Amino acid sequence: MNVVVLSGGVGGARFVQGVVAAADLVTVVGNVGDDVDVLGLHVSPDLDSILYALAGLNDEERGWGRAGETWRVLESVAALNGETWFRLGDLDLGLHLVRTQGLRAGEPLSLVTRRIAEALGVGTTLVPATDDRLRTWIETVAGEFHFQEWFVSRGHRDDVDGLRFEGADTAAPAPGVLDALEQAGLILIAPSNPYVSIAPILAVGAIRDALAGRTAPCVAVSPLIAGRAVKGPADRMLARLAGGTSPRHVARCYEGLIDALVVDESDDGDLVGLGDVRPIVARTLMVDADARRRLAEAALGAVPA
Repeated sequence: MNVVVLSGGVGGARFVQGVVAAADLVTVVGNVGDDVDVLGLHVSPDLDSILYALAGLNDEERGWGRAGETWRVLESVAALNGETWFRLGDLDLGLHLVRTQGLRAGEPLSLVTRRIAEALGVGTTLVPATDDRLRTWIETVAGEFHFQEWFVSRGHRDDVDGLRFEGADTAAPAPGVLDALEQAGLILIAPSNPYVSIAPILAVGAIRDALAGRTAPCVAVSPLIAGRAVKGPADRMLARLAGGTSPRHVARCYEGLIDALVVDESDDGDLVGLGDVRPIVARTLMVDADARRRLAEAALGAVPA
């Protein structure tokens, strides 16, 4: 069965690891709304998190970046009074240099991503949602900020009043995205932040339309456990923008786009208001490889073998 996963970064990458361990044919569509230029380099944090996870290079303890990372270049940048708010490690820089060189040579992001994946020995198909420029902007009382400035530099301390996806009006799906969705036997939405990780993917109109007109079932995995995010601001954003953090509030983020929602066992008693969305109750905390695979299998179980 062909499986397509829409995914953000760290939490999504862990889920993707589980899906790849449990399914044979997987295509991952990654968020690029978080992409940012740092010291002249094009950084794709969510794509990189997925690549590192699938290549077995991710730093499990820190939760982002590469294992065994060093920071000599960043120390040099600091000594020269350069920008250091976005932490780029020495090993990580190699990927960004190769990506930036390819993009400056006129190659699309999807092609560069495929070449990097092959070089890292990643057999799973990973494709950005779009090759076009798409950037997430966060609206707050303190002003409007690019996602990375709000999330990293400001530590996502500002409450979110709204979001804007720059470039979404003209962004086209990257090659292969629509074909993958059309041929999928199952579409999964990773337990990523619905607003800043999945919404930028769905902001590409043709991708949202493909999901709305799907023939395959679509299953989302809630990023919340007992109404709280494991990490990051997803719970705060849902409380403020959706009016709550229950499974029904998560499901409403994907209204008309999903057939089932995987929720944690701790939320089993709060399943009212889901409408036509079928709840799937499972342990959703991905503490290790076995837990990641069990969660993936729970989501994959939406389609009988």
